[in-house]
Amino acid sequence: MSQNNGTGIDPSEIDTKGEVFGHGIESRPIFWIAIVFSTFQIVTAAYSPLSSLPVRSIHVGFLLLMVFALYATMDRGNPVKAAATWILGGVSFVLSLYHLVYEGDLVQRSGDPSATDLVVGTIMVAMVFEAARRLMGWALPLLCLGFVAYVAFGEHLPAPLGHRGYGFDQIVNQYFLGTEGIFGIPCYVSSTYIFLFILFGSFLEQAGMIRLFTDVALGTVGHSQGGPAKVAVISSGLMGTINGSGVANVVTTGQFTIPLMKRFGYRPEFAAAVEATSSMGGQIMPPVMGAVAFIMAETLNVSYFEVCKAAAVPAILYYLTAFWMVHLEAGKRKLLGLPKEDCPSAWGAFKRQWFLVVPLAVLVYLLLSGYTPMFSGTIGLAGTAVVILGNPLSARLPGLAYRCLFWVLLALVSSSFFTYGIDAVVAVLALLVAANALFKGHHATLRLCVNSLSEGARSAVPVGVACALVGVIIGTMTLTGVAGTVTQGIVSLAGDSLFLTLVLTMLACLVLGMGIPTIPNYIITSSLVAPILLKMGVPLIVSHMFVFYFGIMADLTPPVALAAFAAATVARCSFMKTGFHAVRIAVAGFVVPYMAVYDHALMLQTGDWSDAAYVIAKAVLAIFLWGAAAIGHLFVPLSWAERLLATASAFSLVVALPVTDEAGAAGAAVFVGWHWLRSRKAAMA
Repeated sequence: MSQNNGTGIDPSEIDTKGEVFGHGIESRPIFWIAIVFSTFQIVTAAYSPLSSLPVRSIHVGFLLLMVFALYATMDRGNPVKAAATWILGGVSFVLSLYHLVYEGDLVQRSGDPSATDLVVGTIMVAMVFEAARRLMGWALPLLCLGFVAYVAFGEHLPAPLGHRGYGFDQIVNQYFLGTEGIFGIPCYVSSTYIFLFILFGSFLEQAGMIRLFTDVALGTVGHSQGGPAKVAVISSGLMGTINGSGVANVVTTGQFTIPLMKRFGYRPEFAAAVEATSSMGGQIMPPVMGAVAFIMAETLNVSYFEVCKAAAVPAILYYLTAFWMVHLEAGKRKLLGLPKEDCPSAWGAFKRQWFLVVPLAVLVYLLLSGYTPMFSGTIGLAGTAVVILGNPLSARLPGLAYRCLFWVLLALVSSSFFTYGIDAVVAVLALLVAANALFKGHHATLRLCVNSLSEGARSAVPVGVACALVGVIIGTMTLTGVAGTVTQGIVSLAGDSLFLTLVLTMLACLVLGMGIPTIPNYIITSSLVAPILLKMGVPLIVSHMFVFYFGIMADLTPPVALAAFAAATVARCSFMKTGFHAVRIAVAGFVVPYMAVYDHALMLQTGDWSDAAYVIAKAVLAIFLWGAAAIGHLFVPLSWAERLLATASAFSLVVALPVTDEAGAAGAAVFVGWHWLRSRKAAMA
């Protein structure tokens, strides 16, 4: 995009891949549209006044309206262009009401669309494509357009790619009138779980959760070897528990951690790579994770808790990898931490803002107890509102009275929801709002809540647009059965080799991830590959997590690495160098999904706790060896022979063959002993 002269807005501030929507652009119309959007989503989640398809359609209408409103704001220096863009947004939103107004008629003529249905459907699908193009660039829209072309003209292709042919009315019916196209499962998940959890994260961020996480990280590891980089890993990991967007994580925590790392001697490329690697892991970090986790739960028809359980160990190993790599890099370059007196007290920070952790703890408890994500997210959101609105009022009271009133308010909201429903919760929150309005100086808390509603809606836009557009791919697959054809091709190419199938899957994820976001990457590859892996004995949830994991890694892998690009922009350094450093930092993490496929206990899917403990110990040892080999340092710099031994030992621990575990453990013992003796001699010399 080029500079928009006369507006004072630099379009480069907008992430063209769609992770951060309208960053830095202020507009009162966008602000109020976002407020109404959030209110609509909360009301439909709490009361369910509408059936599912109208909710999905209006959800898409709001998404399109916000995208076009953003670009109308950017074009306000050109009144004609701005007016035309506003018209696009207005038409999109009005047409999104079609399913609501004519719901009964659409059901009666299901499968036999009228001329009006075809016109409205064509316009709406075209608007989704145009919004995605503006927001994310050409890559994903062109890919989806290829699927549309396949439906329209695929009958002319030779076997086995050809299909029987479909009319225009069948195509529009598939993409717009039912729940197989732009209003499919991804859109359903976006309009329910994803929006609520993004809003939950927005409230916590606005309330100061970023500062709490950063202060805790600084207080615990800031003074240690490589402290600033470890702060980046921990703070980004903690943010990942409430923010499922990797790039959004980069541009929030990275504004503090990257300059801090640079100031203490880290090369800009390495500092940016640390932040990019740490931030992307948030998508697999329970309890909130990324949008894909909700889509996965809905697709596999399993509870969200099962997805969190499968992701927990790989997520911890991912962050252990990043932490270990920055520790070794700091030792190699003799980079010290911050002076201890300059680091805040972790306990002091927690005591000041402990109340922010309460809604997160409630959310985790509800998810672990088996409640649905929608119910858990609604309770968590209500609890966060109580924290924001009730804490300043309670703080007027001293000591014990303050704490008692705070807990009474939180308990009242929770018990009201369980006993009396959302009406009682709304009543409690209304009383808190009224109390804040009466007390002078507490208007800031109301403003914070309103801003949270706006920012939450903004953050949900890129995810929602991607979910709507990728529905075209799902609709094509279900209509034509092309997934089975591609699956047969992969099977014939890989033969009966599970390892080769996994490698091809990994490469497909990395290549697709160069041009499209994680959500469509996951949907495409899981649809094609998961059935193959299931036939080879891999549980569905493990195969889906394998695809999910490498979809995230794609954002770190050059030549197109979105997270690395965002971090390099903050660090003002080479994007390509940042990408290669990010791959090096995450290199040990590349083997974790393979270990999970060969031993399902790593994702807590088979065996007992002793089986899980054994495979986790193997993974930790492999990460230890691979990290040392990749950085070339442990106690002292490694020789090439030591690096080769460490690599071979780590590889032996990963492959699931007889005696390889024993060989890997023996190699690790020889490596550590040899290197320890070398380091002792170097110290005595």
